[in-house]
Amino acid sequence: MSDSLSSRARRLVALSAIALCGAAPLALAQPDWPQQPVTMIMGFPAGSGVDVVARAIQEPLQHKLGQPVIIDYKSGAAGNIASEYVARARPDGYTLAFGTAATHGSNAALYKKLPFDVEADFIPVAPVLDVSNVLTINADVMNVKTLKEFVDLVKANPGKYNYASTGNGAGTHMAFAEFNSRLGLDMVHVPYKGGPEAITSVVRGETCCIMNQVQTVLQQYKAGKVRLLGVTTAQPVAAIKEVPTIASSGIPGTKGFDSSIWFGIFAPKGTDPRIVDKLNIAIKSVLEQPELREKFEGQGNTVRIETPAQFKQTVHDNRVKWAEVAKAANISID
Repeated sequence: MSDSLSSRARRLVALSAIALCGAAPLALAQPDWPQQPVTMIMGFPAGSGVDVVARAIQEPLQHKLGQPVIIDYKSGAAGNIASEYVARARPDGYTLAFGTAATHGSNAALYKKLPFDVEADFIPVAPVLDVSNVLTINADVMNVKTLKEFVDLVKANPGKYNYASTGNGAGTHMAFAEFNSRLGLDMVHVPYKGGPEAITSVVRGETCCIMNQVQTVLQQYKAGKVRLLGVTTAQPVAAIKEVPTIASSGIPGTKGFDSSIWFGIFAPKGTDPRIVDKLNIAIKSVLEQPELREKFEGQGNTVRIETPAQFKQTVHDNRVKWAEVAKAANISID
């Protein structure tokens, strides 16, 4: 090889190396996200409490992202069908899960053979709300006015009173299971297929009570059809300030009681952290809008804002807690 050819070859190698070095950041960098519609996979039916919240943030989130946000329903198996779908989705930020403390918490304790891991297969992006349950009773079935009277009546009549839930292993079931376990109450669980059926059973007196989302019982409460004895959150709920927290009752076993649930958004594992951060910031901005915050609080919910790292810790702590509750109450779903 001549000196000139050798020199030219060396220059080409050097130029190629420079080009590669310059291209490396471009190869690693994600394109501006999002460049197409973003889909949130919903594991619960249209019109459910979870869906109502997702619909409330759908439009403002679209404005923040500059792309349509689509809600795609894959309901069934307590949200597990939707979770599995997202766990297997391409981690590009365009397929997300609208999850709950059940789908990414208690389900891991209740279902023996989940085809995904609620922590390892997802990246927690951002919470949306804390959703308080409230102990709701039919006063004709249980003529009590305070939580203490309720507890005393149940303890005096073990096995007599039936409580409703929106399904075996649902948040409404788990909240009551934790309550009964803490206080040593003997009650019979009657699961229904959803919120409307469960609330109707209480209104009709087929069951005595339920711990359901505040927003789902407000109408019956304002109409005088049910009585509210205590909210499950650590702090009072703005929509029903007159109802005390269960934790403040002073009844042995209720100290520190906080059986609220949260709703939040998850991405498949492997999603670029920059996309996760951008989405988290967009959701935070949406939740800070006064109109939306007032709407949620008026329904008995509390806006929850956390970084992805904080939400990851929330998800882990939630999973541990519900595993303990499920074990203590001997609850499982095959």
